[in-house]
Amino acid sequence: MDDRVLLVTGASRGLGAATARLAAAAGFRLALVARKAESVASLAAELGEDRALALGADVADWPAISGAVAETVDRFGRLDAAFANAGIGVGTSFFGTDDPDPRAWEDMVRTNVLGAAYTARAALPALKETAGHLLITGSVAGRYIRNASLYSATKWAVTGMAGAIREEAVGTGVRVTLINPGITDTDILTDAQRAKPMLAAEDIGRAVLYALQQPPSVDVNEIMVRPTGQVL
Repeated sequence: MDDRVLLVTGASRGLGAATARLAAAAGFRLALVARKAESVASLAAELGEDRALALGADVADWPAISGAVAETVDRFGRLDAAFANAGIGVGTSFFGTDDPDPRAWEDMVRTNVLGAAYTARAALPALKETAGHLLITGSVAGRYIRNASLYSATKWAVTGMAGAIREEAVGTGVRVTLINPGITDTDILTDAQRAKPMLAAEDIGRAVLYALQQPPSVDVNEIMVRPTGQVL
């Protein structure tokens, strides 16, 4: 697996950073994407600046994320996998009891839905050249309805997106995997969620590596990982 190139969005913390560290240990070269390059500079230095590239790009900005992919290919000469992981969570109440200004929702929808779509669109031409692998972070919340949750709706959109891309990828050699974490210890959790069983970010990173380490004939379409004791 040495010298395969993996691009990770949302790489500055949480699932992205944990996955990057595990992938580096497995021999991948990394393109680490966050909104600001300085947010991932220390991680790139930790992983080795000859094998890790720190990039600043807002995934919901097409010129920015397509430029990040182009810079990755220019630096490493190829792209073997892309993990469209960047995402944010905002509390919502459609009756307006908790968030009186719904304009706060816009960044979440743009990042979680359009950002995943832009990342896929930017990466897939390069992935086609290597018969590579696209992975997208969904959520258990994208499989089960959540009360008053626009976040859940964005992840339902990602579930559909992954399936649509997988169908379009037939015949290209590109594999598509949707990673659906349950409650995971990240900075988007509410206090109520933190009182429940939680996964560590590394638990999801291992799921990503499992999919990446399958032979080219195996397309792991979807992985759902919950902490022991989580019901839905």
